[in-house]
Amino acid sequence: MSQQSNTPDIFAARREKLRADMRARRLDALLISQAANRYYLSGFELHDPQYNESAGRLVITSDGRDWLVTDARYLDAAARLWDADRIFCCAGNAAKDIAGLLARWGPRVGMEAVGVSLAFVRELAGAGAHLFLEAADGLVEKLRLYKDAAELAALERSFALNHRMFQWVEGEFAPGRSEADLAWGIERYFRENGASELAFAVIAAVDKNAALPHAVPGPDALTENCSVLVDAGCRVDQYCSDQTRTFWVGGRSGPDFARFARALDLVREAQEAALAIMRPGLTGREVYAAARAVFEKAGEEKAFTHGLGHGVGLETHEAPSLGPKSGQKLAPGMVVTVEPGLYYPQWGGARWEHTVLVVEDGVRIL
Repeated sequence: MSQQSNTPDIFAARREKLRADMRARRLDALLISQAANRYYLSGFELHDPQYNESAGRLVITSDGRDWLVTDARYLDAAARLWDADRIFCCAGNAAKDIAGLLARWGPRVGMEAVGVSLAFVRELAGAGAHLFLEAADGLVEKLRLYKDAAELAALERSFALNHRMFQWVEGEFAPGRSEADLAWGIERYFRENGASELAFAVIAAVDKNAALPHAVPGPDALTENCSVLVDAGCRVDQYCSDQTRTFWVGGRSGPDFARFARALDLVREAQEAALAIMRPGLTGREVYAAARAVFEKAGEEKAFTHGLGHGVGLETHEAPSLGPKSGQKLAPGMVVTVEPGLYYPQWGGARWEHTVLVVEDGVRIL
């Protein structure tokens, strides 16, 4: 990350906020296993090597003597950003080693239940029979809901690059070019212009494939008259961007274009309806309902098959959510997508996405 957002003071301040919530829960220690939460609190390794392998964990303690737990592969990387005296190196069975470390602070230990396997919990409980383990999910995520100044600066840089990519990509819609080749061109553009990686795999979908919200780019090619949906995001200074645009390639006449244009117009109208009411205190389901009402009035609500939006930050999908069951109230500092879409298996679909920052008097598009 940049120097602005990767200072030890920022991570330490976040851990102190978390510690206050731990004390309210009477937790002696909190074991952090989620990769994004680990990074948010320490600056250490945003990604795990793979889904069933951990780069390390954090032990956040009630008395402030926190530990970074890792293995020999990461010792040098850990020592570059963490007090070497507070690095715990697992030599064999990680659960057994961590149980011994946790035992130093008291029996009541919170865990991120969604981030560990049942096998790990069983091993941890077996190695530390005196420990009282309890689920303590959401404590870090509650802090991550509200982006600080350094996070917002990184997000703005990430979205600035995403906007530039979408300006560039409109010149790349050549008939005969495959979805896969277009997706690769987008990834290359991001990497050549300052992104460290993709925020998620690029979606490039022609005609009928745009009816798949998470279409995988393949050999299907653009034609002289077709629609193409592009959903893409990059990572800059560790923070993600996420935008979707749907385009028409070719002549703007005929029944195919008229059908597409009507769907896209409804999508844009639904998005505007949601943006117009978004403000602190409104729940996610109320925002969702405003967008859905546009589709209901047009008789197209059945083609709107997903939620309206999700948070964006260190992860592409994080809290808050804008969906029919979301009771989360919007508040200043939250960053969330607004992406209505309509999908028709017979011919394709349309989606249009803005990501916004909630501010005191409404929202600001990033």
